[in-house]
Amino acid sequence: MAARAVIRFAALLVAAMIIGAAPALAQTNDPNLTQTEIDCLNRGATAADCIKRDTEDGSGERPGAGSAATNAVFLPALIVDLFPNPVGGGQAPLPTPDPRRDPASGALPPPVPPAGATAIQAAAAGGPIVSPSDLVAAEPPRAVVGDFVPDEVLVTVEGDAVQQIAASFGLEVRSQRQSQLLGATLVRFGIPDGRPVGVVLAQLAADGRTLRREPNHIYSLQQAATIVNYAFERIALDAKGASGENVRIAVIDTAIDDTNPALSGVIADQFDAMPDVPIEARDHGTSIDGLIAGVGALKGMAPGARIYHARAFEGGKSTMDVILAALDWAAEQDVRIVNMSFVGPKNDLLGVACRNARALGIVLVAAAGNNGPKAPYGYPAAVDGVIAVTATDAKDGLMQQANRGAYVFLSAPGVEMVAPSGAGSDVVTGTSFAAAIVTGAIANLLHAAPGRSADWVEKALAATARDLGPKGRDNDFGYGLLNIEAAEAAKE
Repeated sequence: MAARAVIRFAALLVAAMIIGAAPALAQTNDPNLTQTEIDCLNRGATAADCIKRDTEDGSGERPGAGSAATNAVFLPALIVDLFPNPVGGGQAPLPTPDPRRDPASGALPPPVPPAGATAIQAAAAGGPIVSPSDLVAAEPPRAVVGDFVPDEVLVTVEGDAVQQIAASFGLEVRSQRQSQLLGATLVRFGIPDGRPVGVVLAQLAADGRTLRREPNHIYSLQQAATIVNYAFERIALDAKGASGENVRIAVIDTAIDDTNPALSGVIADQFDAMPDVPIEARDHGTSIDGLIAGVGALKGMAPGARIYHARAFEGGKSTMDVILAALDWAAEQDVRIVNMSFVGPKNDLLGVACRNARALGIVLVAAAGNNGPKAPYGYPAAVDGVIAVTATDAKDGLMQQANRGAYVFLSAPGVEMVAPSGAGSDVVTGTSFAAAIVTGAIANLLHAAPGRSADWVEKALAATARDLGPKGRDNDFGYGLLNIEAAEAAKE
């Protein structure tokens, strides 16, 4: 018995060796192969040659069969079941794409030299210097909406990697500062080689040291115009009893004429967010401050309020980095309200700053915009938590040039009002001035009850506004015309 068992084992071993010596010999479980194809494979021919000989028309397809087999070894069905094919028809999974690789060649770009390295040092470190134009973007070039500085980007960075990022991406550091509202270092990078802003933003997206990346958008003051103020009457505010005493308000605008009698004793402090730009215009900022807290013959909505004025506009324009500097300064002054009578494109950095200011309890008021009913949403007015104000006239009609949209929150007088200006006084029109009226009205609410929160103010204004236009909130008037008397009487 033992001898027979040894003989059987030896026979099996010999058979296995024969099979191993001819790997393609009868090692298939494909029932579609013809005997001719099996014989062809056993002779060592390629699959293509077998198919050509076996197909009558030379098309490369067997009649009644799928694609022909390759010259690979076919494993028995039992082993195939133990190692199932990947999902997707037996195809090996595709490799994960590396955004750094060139899409055409698949090659990685040369290594980026360390910050401050010279050409010789970079070559000695093991590779050629990377030109900024050779950098592969981590995402498609970004489509940038709205006006922006064509050779700058704004980036928030954690830590001290600013110079290294500049060197890695061929940028120059034009300014940097720590932002309280953004919680990071805000850097204004210059693009010295003419790359489009959208391309640079896409390239920077690959670097984990950058937190947020935005264009340096441009914003515009919202003044539409070149007798006695009717605003008090229209918003039900008693001119004799109006007061914003000791309420701290920040205004981000042009420079002001602080010698104007209407601003006597009104300005608590000033900040210049663009000190290198000569001052030429003072009218708009003077009008805004005067409408909010003016004294004397041109009395504002909230006399006695303390204005912290930040100059951030010249020629009616400003940039995102300047506005963010003004917002940070305002937050440091512990103000209760910030008035922003300007409009520009959506910008993520501005959105973050506004949301964080609101989290600090600051009431944010902004002009809805004067760009017409078909204009895109205006920012910062369209940021959540910002009270977007549109302008109405003495008959509560909507200003023709006003922006429209679901973001419009409230209406207030803003058409042909008398206001202080650099030259003394002027007739002004625009959502800028309507925003100032709302800011002054809110100062009255906070003067009466300093403990009222930003949330309470927003809800009270919405609940007590006098409905205009279609019933309920609409895209033209928002919740309706500001009614400060009703808001004052609203329950806590």
